[in-house]
Formats: sequence, C-alpha cells, structure tokens
Amino acid sequence: MPSENHSAETAGPRVLFVCLGNICRSPAAEGVFRALMPEARTDSAGTSSWHVGEPPYGAMQQAAHARGVDLSDLRARQFTRADFDRFDLIVVMDDDNREAVEDLRPSDSATPVRLFTDYAPDSGASYVPDPYYTRDFDGVLDLIEEAAAGLKAALS
Repeated sequence: MPSENHSAETAGPRVLFVCLGNICRSPAAEGVFRALMPEARTDSAGTSSWHVGEPPYGAMQQAAHARGVDLSDLRARQFTRADFDRFDLIVVMDDDNREAVEDLRPSDSATPVRLFTDYAPDSGASYVPDPYYTRDFDGVLDLIEEAAAGLKAALS
C-alpha cells in the first residue's frame, strides 16, 4: 500500500520505486521524491525478500537525514504482481530490477516500468549504483535527487 503519509484522497500520481533489497536506493528515492512532490502517493519495494520488514540501511538513513530527508518511517517489502494495479508508474534502479519486475507483469497490465536514470539524462548514468556495495551514499543521493527532479518535471 502506498505510504501512510499520503491519504487515499490525494489526487497525485501513484509511484513505486524498486531496487533489490529495498533498504538503500528505493527507500531513498521514495523519501527524496515524496519531499519534492508531496501530493504523489509513493511507496518502495525490493525484488528480493531478504530485508522484508527492516528499516532502510543505517548509513543511507544518515546520509539522507544530512540532506533533510527522513526515511525512518519506511520498512522494506517485496514487490508483487498486485503492484502493477496499485501504481501508475513503477520506477526501477537498474536493468536487473526491471527484468525481475517485468517477469511478474500480468498479461493485461499496461503500467509503465522505467529506469530512474531516464529522468536524469544529463547525469550520464545508465543505472543507480547500489551504495550498500559501493559505499558511496552521497553520490547515489546526488543522482537520486537529480532523477527525482526530472521525474517531478515529467509528471507535472
């Protein structure tokens, strides 16, 4: 279900952010985007079930908090087929996540699945790197902020 912070009466777009574990990239993308476009109904999910129920990774929370973005209310969940019906747009962090999401697409679903970096064409990035492995939380947040601004512009 989209984040509790956004009521069902909200007329904004319903956007789901997806990464592998739902503890770094997708919750950061959700947090940054909901700050930029509070009228949107947002959520995030992972293609794996490794971290279901866990809060975002501590180092990502700290890096986001330093930029004024609070991720503390988010909890990891796994992407499901039902998400195609619940969201207007599914935004993935890389091609592996896109493939995993598309593998679950119902045959009658037309919900678009887009790479987040498509909204940051000037970045030169083809995917959002996983800071859990790269340890570059600030660099990833820079890219997420750029892509979130581009997504907001595309939806406005």
